This record gives sequence, structure tokens and C-alpha cells, in this order.
Amino acid sequence: MGVNLTHSEYVFTSESVSEGHPDKVCDRVSDAVLDAYLGADPLSRVACETLVTTDLVVLAGEVRGPDTVTREFIEEVARTAVKEIGYEQEGFHWKTAKVENHIHAQSADIAQGVDAAGNKDEGAGDQGMMFGYACRETDVLMPAPIHYSHQILKSLAEARHSGAAPGIGPDSKSQVSLQYENGKPVRATAVVVSTQHAETLDQDQVREIVRPHVINVLPEGWMCDEEHFFVNPTGRFVIGGPVGDSGLTGRKIIVDTYGGAAPHGGGAFSGKDPTKVDRSAAYAARYLAKNVVAAELADRCTIQLAYAIGVSRPISVYVDTHGTGKVDEARLSDILQEMVDLSPRGIREHLSLSRPIYARTAAYGHFGRAPEEDGGFSWERTDLADGLSSALG
Repeated sequence: MGVNLTHSEYVFTSESVSEGHPDKVCDRVSDAVLDAYLGADPLSRVACETLVTTDLVVLAGEVRGPDTVTREFIEEVARTAVKEIGYEQEGFHWKTAKVENHIHAQSADIAQGVDAAGNKDEGAGDQGMMFGYACRETDVLMPAPIHYSHQILKSLAEARHSGAAPGIGPDSKSQVSLQYENGKPVRATAVVVSTQHAETLDQDQVREIVRPHVINVLPEGWMCDEEHFFVNPTGRFVIGGPVGDSGLTGRKIIVDTYGGAAPHGGGAFSGKDPTKVDRSAAYAARYLAKNVVAAELADRCTIQLAYAIGVSRPISVYVDTHGTGKVDEARLSDILQEMVDLSPRGIREHLSLSRPIYARTAAYGHFGRAPEEDGGFSWERTDLADGLSSALG
């Protein structure tokens, strides 16, 4: 039966992929390499790309960091990342896969534009625009479809790691379609989960393993009807991970951000140190947007930051509250820029980004996570909200 849609009544869908998805394996390895460098020297520069396929992990990119991070150490870091995800299968095993390392020194031309020198502040590592978004659909101020898609896979992965779901493999995907009424999500119209599984399990058994993870994540009464609950719709998913499909760093940028509910500037995050605005400014934009919504100055907020390579200050700071704002958007833009220094250095220092906190971001979203004691997910803090309310009260 078709759904009659109006502007305030519609169905919106987002997907997530697990830590064992080939692209996410690459994101995890790239971020683990980044953490290794930042752990050795917080001022390291890293741009690490990873490719995986059957029995092979290939690393490439540019770095500037201490010699203590040796090629042997990087190989060990890559193997450990694959082991922690859970790959011990024929065709892709953390111990036996070949690791090729083609990482080399950073270009002197890029370093010249980015480094601070004399009275010149550190410049942006590249041009580009980055977006941040927040809304009231969930308690973590994230769009509901991507939030629940992540949570289903996170719950399934926890059960796999704990041994509670022994027949489930590392590679999985989810997709949640939500019905919106008067602009608010009210129930799921369809849920899709595909997960790698042991050969001994049939489709019905996998369906019943997955079911509680969906029901427990969705709000009560939101579960879709049985006809629209799709689990492994191809019927079989035994061959998975890099054996079934190659992977690359940075190929899941919509999964990493807002599930398509907000714009994306195009740059990926994983494997990039925080001097690179693709990552740090996207985190800053989320931080600002989340604080605007947390301060109850808007129900929805999109923020765009734009940079030029080698230039420290953003060339534009755009705020859109989608008709839900209680204050003038231009004034809001001015106040946010007064509260937070949006140069690459300013963002890095304000959010304490020059530390090894990135491997944990590589799956289940960079946003909507709880801030951690060691500084992980610092961009999810709402410590600007009171100041914003006072300044714009």
C-alpha cells in the first residue's frame, strides 16, 4: 500500500554499516594509524588511506611524525585493528593477511601553506566547505533514521563480541525508514538488516537473532509490520567482509554524518589529522549546531564553514535554522564566531583534538555519541549552550 505524502508527512530513510563492512575496516585502520602518530607526537601530520581486499591490506598517504612510529609498528597497528573488529576467517585474517605500506613523507609545498611561521597563523590544510547539523528528533540531537540505524548495528556488534550471538559475522548493514507526521518521526515503515552469518544458520534463524536488536533500539510501538522487516533479503550472507567486496577509506561519508538529512561538504574524516579542516571543521560545525539546539534557540540548525588552503580564518560562517529559530541568524553567526576561534588551531585547541581519539569514531557515526573522559567526542559537548542563551536572551 502506498503512503500518501504531504510536506509535513513523509518517509525518510538512512543507512548504517558495521565496523566489519570493508569500507569501515579501512576507516578503522586509517584512524588507528592516525592515533599511533598522535600518541607519539600530538603535532604529527597524517593523511592515511587504506584499501582492503582478499588477504590484503594496502596503506598509502603522507605523514610527518616521529621516527618511533616505524613501518613495523604501523603494520602491527593495522593487524590489531583488523583483529579487534573480529576478522579471523578464510580469505581475511588479521594474522595472515599481507600488509603493504606505501606511506611517505608529507609534501613540503603543503607543509609551507599549512604551518604557522613568523606572524602567520597555521592555515587550513585544504580549501572546502564543511557542514554541521542538529535537530530535536532524538535525545542526542541527531536525525532519528541514522541514529537508530547505527544503534541496531552497534547492539548486534556488542552481542557478537560478547559471544551472545556466536553465529553472526563482522560485516553488516542496516537501513531504517521512518514515517514523519507534522515534521516529526512517529514509527518505522521498513527496516532492513543484512548481516554476515555462519553457514549453519538459515535465513529464519538469522531473522530471529536480529529481531530483538531492532525492537530494543526503536522506541516502543515503532516497529514496522512483518512484511516490511527485511533480514538478509538475498537469502544468504556467509561470504562477507573484504573477501566478498573490496573496501576504501572515506567511502561512507553519509553514514559518518547525518544519513542524508543534512548537507555534506564532500570531504571524508578517517585517517586525517585535526589540522585538516575536512575533519576538524566538520566537528566544529556539529558542535556549534548542537549547542544552538541545546540552548533552545532553534529546533533544527545547519551550519556551514568554508576555508581556503593556507588561510587560517573561515571565509564564511553560514547559519540556517530552517524557520525554527528564535534569534536572527546573522547575529547568531557573529556570536558563535566570538565564542569559538574557528581557525584550524582554534578548533583543535578548543575541542582538544590533537590526541589519539579517532579509531573509536570509525564506525557507528562521528556524531550523536557521548563525550568521553579522555576527550573523545569532545564536539558532542553542550558547554556553549548557557553562554549562547545569555548572549542572545
